[in-house]
Amino acid sequence: MVNNPQTLKDIINAKLAVTTEEEEAWKMKANEMQVGGTHYKDMGVEPWDVIDTWPREQRIGAYRAGALKYIMRMGSKDEAPQEIAKGKHYLAKLLEVLTEK
Repeated sequence: MVNNPQTLKDIINAKLAVTTEEEEAWKMKANEMQVGGTHYKDMGVEPWDVIDTWPREQRIGAYRAGALKYIMRMGSKDEAPQEIAKGKHYLAKLLEVLTEK
């Protein structure tokens, strides 16, 4: 196991070939971005808009489930890096919920 988070981040970024543009995208709020197309952004109401009306514990469960789905199916539908990016997107949203005041 790698104990140095910076080293681990370097390894992950190298494996996923993360660009500077992608790194900047991850600094946005989760709702401001979309991984793999515009189909959700093109909707009048996005699924996350609905989930965000739910009680906190239900939102936590929904975002955990979304992340798990993409991690578990890694490479079976989309390319592995895109699947992991989608899972990371859900984890970013989960982190927002966990840290909201």
